[in-house]
Amino acid sequence: MEFKGAMGGLYRLTEWISRIAFSNILWALCSIPFLFMAVMKMIMLGSGAGGPNEQITLNWTLGILAPFTVFPATAALFTVVRKWVMGNTDVSTFRTFFQGYKENYFKSMLGGLIYTVLFVVMYVDVTVYMTQMANFKIVGILMLVLMIILFVSMFNFFSIVVHYQMTFKEVVTNSVLLTIARPIRVFSTLIGAAVLVYIGLRYPVLYAICIPTLIAMFAFFNFYATYNKLQLQVEKKKQEELEAQEAAEREAAERLMNDDDEDDDEDMDDVNDADKEPKRI
Repeated sequence: MEFKGAMGGLYRLTEWISRIAFSNILWALCSIPFLFMAVMKMIMLGSGAGGPNEQITLNWTLGILAPFTVFPATAALFTVVRKWVMGNTDVSTFRTFFQGYKENYFKSMLGGLIYTVLFVVMYVDVTVYMTQMANFKIVGILMLVLMIILFVSMFNFFSIVVHYQMTFKEVVTNSVLLTIARPIRVFSTLIGAAVLVYIGLRYPVLYAICIPTLIAMFAFFNFYATYNKLQLQVEKKKQEELEAQEAAEREAAERLMNDDDEDDDEDMDDVNDADKEPKRI
C-alpha cells in the first residue's frame, strides 16, 4: 500500500529513520569490544581515575581491537550505505550488512592493521617532536598533516573496498592517491563528519541511533560523486580518442583515394600519349 501526500512523506521518513538506526545498531554490535574499551577510556579521562599505566594499557587494547572489530564493521556499514546512495533502497539491511562483513573482512582487517600501526607511529612522532624537541616542531607539524591525510584517506579506503574488486595493494594505493588528487571533495567529507561528531557530542544518544551511519553515507556520497566525475572524464577521453582515430582513418582513406585517382589519371595520360604517336609502316 502506497501512501501519498503528507502521510506518504511521514511514512518514508520513518522508514529511513528505521533503516539508519538498524544499520547503526548492527555496526555497534559488531564493534562492541572496541566501543566498550573506548567508553571505559572516556570515563577514566573524565573522572580522573586510573594512572598513566592504565591509560597506556587501554590505548594498546584499543589499537589491538580496532582492526578486528571496527574496521570490518565499518566496511559492512559502507556496503549498506553504498546501496542506498546508488538508489537501491529496498535491499535487506541485515543481509546486506553481514554479506559485506563476510566479503570484506580480510581486506578491511588488513587495512585496519596498517592504519593502526601508521597512526600509532605518527602519533608518537607528533608527541615527541611537538613537546620534547622544540627545534624540530616543523617535523611534528608535517607529521600532523600526514596524520590528517591518512585519517581522511580511510573514508576512501572503505568506499573503494566495497565499490571495486581490487587487490588489497590497489585499494590502499588508490585510497591515498584519490585523497591527494581530490582534496577539496575529501576534506569536505572530513568537515561534514566533524559537524556530525560535534552534534553527537551535544546529544550523545544520536551516536547509538544515527551518527556513524550518517557519516558513512556522507563519505560514500562524496566518493560516488568523485567516481562519477572520473568516469565521465574517462568516457570523454575515450570518445575523443575514438573520434581522433576515426578522423585519422578517414584522412588515410581519402589520401588513398586521391592517390588512386592520380594513378588513374597518369594511366589515362599514358594511353592518350600512345594514341597520339604516329604509326610506323
